[in-house]
Amino acid sequence: MKKALALAVGLALLSAFVVGHVGSQAQATEKNIVEIAQEDGNFNSLVAALTATDLVDDLSGPGPFTVFAPTDEAFAKLDPAVLDDLLNNDTATLAQILLYHVVSGAVMSTDLSDGMTAETLQGESLSVSITGDEVRINDAMVVIADIQASNGVIHVIDTVLIPPEEPEPPAGDTIVDIAVASDDFDCLVQALTAAGLVDDLSGPGPFTVFAPTDEAFAALDPCVLKNLLKCDTETLTQILLYHVASGETMAGDLEQCMKITTLQGGKLTVQICGDNVFINNAKVVTADIQASNGVIHVIDTVLLPPAC
Repeated sequence: MKKALALAVGLALLSAFVVGHVGSQAQATEKNIVEIAQEDGNFNSLVAALTATDLVDDLSGPGPFTVFAPTDEAFAKLDPAVLDDLLNNDTATLAQILLYHVVSGAVMSTDLSDGMTAETLQGESLSVSITGDEVRINDAMVVIADIQASNGVIHVIDTVLIPPEEPEPPAGDTIVDIAVASDDFDCLVQALTAAGLVDDLSGPGPFTVFAPTDEAFAALDPCVLKNLLKCDTETLTQILLYHVASGETMAGDLEQCMKITTLQGGKLTVQICGDNVFINNAKVVTADIQASNGVIHVIDTVLLPPAC
């Protein structure tokens, strides 16, 4: 995104068309957005960013695109260490930043209105605010508008636009937190700890966990369970992952003979008999315990993958 922005700024400076308001006249060119940026001396950072993220070919395509292009001075406002890391290491994030400066279609200054929003190729939207002769895209001021390229239009801005941060995961207890706090899942927590899965199931998920109670584990051969916990943690891991599915599957989502693919790779079969729900041969005794990273359904039997 940053490179794309620099390219756009170069186009604007190349055309030397500075405007104070969005209602300036467009200037046509046979050169595309990238070519204009490359030939101007004020968009070196934008061009470098576009090159690092392999977006040069994309923004040289037919489009049309609207690029809100930051100048080199705009890039210079960023922390140099952060910019260097984006260019040399975190190009995935850099690409998202650059795409946040690009809108599909040719949006001229006369198309902008106060309070309007425009969805970017990054997925999030930009906000337009107009006060007198001043036009802003989020917090960036448009310093040159309506620089036309063969594949779109460039509006030069004085600040690099940063996409909004990902929302924080919902507050509350994770699946592991709930299991640890309960008196019914001591064996399950012990098994998750032995298998090194605590951090995984504390992650964002979401997960659906069919959680065997301590009574369910007690039904296993004690020697077998001890061996799994102390020696054969690889097999234990496969057994535990056979209880976990990706996504949040609530009780209302379950259907007769439904197949659920687990993180172990095997499939669980849902059977519904009246008010009773079975996962393979295990009865669901408590359903829909909501966690911040998924849902727990309590079962009365430890599920064993076919290979075990």
